[in-house]
Amino acid sequence: MHLYAVCTTFAAPLKGCFYLNRRKQRITRKVQQVFAGANHQQGVILTGLFFMPKVKTNSSAKKRFKVTATGEITYQKAFKRHILTKKSTKRKRSLRKKGMVSAPNKDFVMRLLRLK
Repeated sequence: MHLYAVCTTFAAPLKGCFYLNRRKQRITRKVQQVFAGANHQQGVILTGLFFMPKVKTNSSAKKRFKVTATGEITYQKAFKRHILTKKSTKRKRSLRKKGMVSAPNKDFVMRLLRLK
């Protein structure tokens, strides 16, 4: 997680948030000035500190799963890429259909897709 400081000015809002490096436990120079009140003459006010959660979707999950309009999660069934001559037509036809994620696995897949 990353820690951010939000600052605003009376004249013009500062672009974005100031990044605070949590691993090294030191604050960037601009935010230190705000804390010290060095920029107080220009009307800079520190409005708060907050943590930003990870918002990236799992890359492998977004390639493998799709969410339907009804909210169900579908995936492509396995075993239909190669060595198809020994598999029966009925088996290959059933593998053509989309699979639905079962209830025990649905929460985990939703977390990977950042839907929960």
